[in-house]
Amino acid sequence: MPIRFGVPELVILLAIIILLFGVGRIAKIAGELGKGISSFKAGLQGGDKKEEEVDEVKTVEHK
Repeated sequence: MPIRFGVPELVILLAIIILLFGVGRIAKIAGELGKGISSFKAGLQGGDKKEEEVDEVKTVEHK
């Protein structure tokens, strides 16, 4: 049987998390999580570009 969370349960859970960690720490954690996700997405999209740049540098170094 799946566990279903309604609005009241989520509000209570959020209040408990805020009491445990504090607003400042939650904001810091959320900011770091956002930066990590952005970096991950950039790595997925820019991974091919970095490999091409490395190949170009290697060919120049061998000349």
